[in-house]
Amino acid sequence: MRASIRGAIFLEGIDVAMLNVALPAVRADLGLSTATLSGVVSAYVLGYGGFMLLGGRAADLLGRRCMFLTWLAVFVVFSGLGGLATEGWQLLVARFVTGVAAAFLTPAGLALITANFPEGPQRNRALGVYAGTAAGGFSLGLVAGGALVTAGWRWVFFAPVLLAAVILVAALFLIRDDVPPRVTRSFDLPGAFTVTAAMLLLAYAVVSLDLVPALAGVALLALFVAIERRAAHPLVRLGLLRSARLVRTNITALLFLFAFAGFQFALTIYLQELRGWTPLQTGLAMLVVGVDTVLAPTLTTWLVNRFDPVRVLFAGLLTGLTAYGLFLRVTGDWTYAAMLPSLMLLGLAFALAYGPLTMAATDGVDGHEHGLAGGLLYTAIQFGTALGISAVTAVGVDSGSLRTALLLPVAALLVAVVVTATSLTPRRVPRDIVRRAAR
Repeated sequence: MRASIRGAIFLEGIDVAMLNVALPAVRADLGLSTATLSGVVSAYVLGYGGFMLLGGRAADLLGRRCMFLTWLAVFVVFSGLGGLATEGWQLLVARFVTGVAAAFLTPAGLALITANFPEGPQRNRALGVYAGTAAGGFSLGLVAGGALVTAGWRWVFFAPVLLAAVILVAALFLIRDDVPPRVTRSFDLPGAFTVTAAMLLLAYAVVSLDLVPALAGVALLALFVAIERRAAHPLVRLGLLRSARLVRTNITALLFLFAFAGFQFALTIYLQELRGWTPLQTGLAMLVVGVDTVLAPTLTTWLVNRFDPVRVLFAGLLTGLTAYGLFLRVTGDWTYAAMLPSLMLLGLAFALAYGPLTMAATDGVDGHEHGLAGGLLYTAIQFGTALGISAVTAVGVDSGSLRTALLLPVAALLVAVVVTATSLTPRRVPRDIVRRAAR
């Protein structure tokens, strides 16, 4: 069962990474503007972020296995259809629906993992492997995407279909859900429609940097809160959102992915369009970031069990801040050796931060709400991703604005460090040590 779930998150990672490397080739073939090119990434994020809360709660109420299998099939189909696009709008639609599928698939997978392990070292280990698998998909996608683009960018969409079909068939036989769905007499349809419309408007506002849909989204969120307070069976239990630690975790996740997505988008454009590197060279250059594939299930898990997720997360944020800060020295003729320290530190930062964010997101949350908690986390992640790419696009990535664009990840990580620092508490000293000191 765990292999099938990890396979799905691996598939998502490889899908996103291969497309990111292929973006310049897609632009050249379809004649896309920079705004439309970023929209290819943002359309996925729009669907992902817009439907994530609904997807997370649907997993809790309608069944995690059902949601996982159904939307994995949708993910497979529309990932393949993206490769058939001949116009920019067709690619945008395919990526949007793929994002919607991921919005239902991902929190269901996370909930299936957490439901099978009690809180503590066993769950930390499982989530560390889960995070490492996602990183592995992303890392392999960077190289595989670069190699496939040489044969044509459409293979970036077609190649994962076979892998996805194998995962789907295996999941049909292997995945079981011991936690029954929480069947209610009525489904909170007004809440579902309202929050989905609100998240879609907010996600669109983020990717377009437009104030009007942002205000409309906030208004709908206020209406959603009013609906949930009166609903007999609310889609989202508002008490869950009163947890200060949960709120800080999701804010940090948004800022962390804002920084990473913005940096990666800027780096891809810098290497391929300003430096003339091939997609394969770009993928190989960024492969070192995938060191978290090995570190997440090993070093990170050990550190979390010895200390706690928040302290390890804080160390990861400081490491990431250092990585982005070092890259600010970039010039038009930088060698790869000059870039390498930043990329290696970024890989370490991802290993130290991503897994602990996943652990902290469900820490202390009742098992029947893990889908919702996962939905909140991945909503923050996708909004951060969209906002990071949109912000860098707005600034521009050329020889004159590159350093300004690279300042954005630094600023985001600075804020994340401050937010996470407020969650740090003094470590408890074991009583036997206190007694020995008193003597």
